Amino acid sequence: MSTHSVRAKSARSERISVRATPRQEQLLRRAAEATDRSMTDFILESASVEAERVLADRRWFVADDAQWAEFTRLLELPLESTDKLRELARRPSPFMPNE
Repeated sequence: MSTHSVRAKSARSERISVRATPRQEQLLRRAAEATDRSMTDFILESASVEAERVLADRRWFVADDAQWAEFTRLLELPLESTDKLRELARRPSPFMPNE
């Protein structure tokens, strides 16, 4: 368990109430048991990880006109080709069925 989770556990003061289908409740209970955590710990940790993932792409970055111009210039540059990249491009995709 991460130290962040341990700190969050000791500082809990808010109650969150949710409704679930019997299937969802059973699934969550089994997953919590499989990871040796309480339902509360499992649900809060899982929901927190997902919330952080969702919010990570929604940060607000501020750049002045010169910084923005440099950023877009760098994005437009062609990628340098390397031997490793060429080798990777030649490999069969692991996501395509073998034919």
